[in-house]
Amino acid sequence: MKRREFFKSASVATIGAAAATALATPAIAQGNYNWRMVTTWPKNFPGPGVGAQRLADRITKASGGRLNIQVFAAGEMVPGLQALDAVIDGSAEMSHGASYYWQNKAQGLSFFSGVPFGMTSRELTGWVRYLGGQEVWDETYDQFGLQGFLAGDTGTQAGGWFKNELTGLSSLQGLRFRTPGLGGQVWAKLGASVTNLAAGEIFAALQSGTLDAAEFIGPYNDLALGFHQITKNYYFPSFIEPGLAFELVVDKAKYQSLPEDLQALVKDICQAEYDQVAADFAANDPRALQALVNEHGVQIRQFPEEILEAGAKASVELLSEIREGGDALTKKTAESFIAAFNIVRQKTDGTDSLFLRAREKYFTL
Repeated sequence: MKRREFFKSASVATIGAAAATALATPAIAQGNYNWRMVTTWPKNFPGPGVGAQRLADRITKASGGRLNIQVFAAGEMVPGLQALDAVIDGSAEMSHGASYYWQNKAQGLSFFSGVPFGMTSRELTGWVRYLGGQEVWDETYDQFGLQGFLAGDTGTQAGGWFKNELTGLSSLQGLRFRTPGLGGQVWAKLGASVTNLAAGEIFAALQSGTLDAAEFIGPYNDLALGFHQITKNYYFPSFIEPGLAFELVVDKAKYQSLPEDLQALVKDICQAEYDQVAADFAANDPRALQALVNEHGVQIRQFPEEILEAGAKASVELLSEIREGGDALTKKTAESFIAAFNIVRQKTDGTDSLFLRAREKYFTL
């Protein structure tokens, strides 16, 4: 998909029509609810954008139209990085994004999207569903009258696009890099100048020279965003986003006012979409990467060991700072994450990783 064609679907006319629709008050008639979902993603964006629309469609269909969800992509009602604010102020009932986008509101939210050198996707679900993660997440969002659900999974992401090849830590000094969350704080510790931008803003920043490097998700999205048109240096894997999760956030009071069957439906479809989005990335990331390499001349590179080692050290340092100096709820979140991490990694390190090394070494079809 060409970048120009991809963003054509989010035209000014579409934005204007959507904004006009957004002025309508959600109706509740004869037990029917019309809710609005705002997202941080461009319209029809592979993976998260498509997943957000599919989630809304599944809720609408499964409820027999009793809970009808209308989706507004980034910029159609509000800018992408203001999606959560739209739910807080009542402009929308739902937002779809990634919780680390809101770490300026509560730093602990970053733990539910991705922690540098932290949990993989499956490990994260173990924490959230069985080891106390959802409870501390609920406590964090209660401050804003919100309820969060895991609603998508990218798996381990790509490390990013860099205009110049990285030779070591010296390459990072002053590097203008788009990357969010706790991972962005780690890159800053390594010497980069970090900023966060919504998906639709990154290409122009790279093209103009405002950015020297950027990471978003991985090949499936990056091909659509067109980063390969600017640089061919594509680094793998991300060490700051080992298993990033998307979230659906809802107005908690409105959610609790729904009949119990509709509450359960929202929760269960979010869980199903977490796995559905993961399958989408598992199938399409490799195909997109083949296209980037074979059709566009992209060079696949790995981070120098010096950067990986320093990144791990900076990650430990950051988590220690949060545990020692954060607010009480952020510290509680960090403690819950670390305790769960030391449990769930036992299977990953002791079973999964050993199998994957053996498969890579001995098994070819």
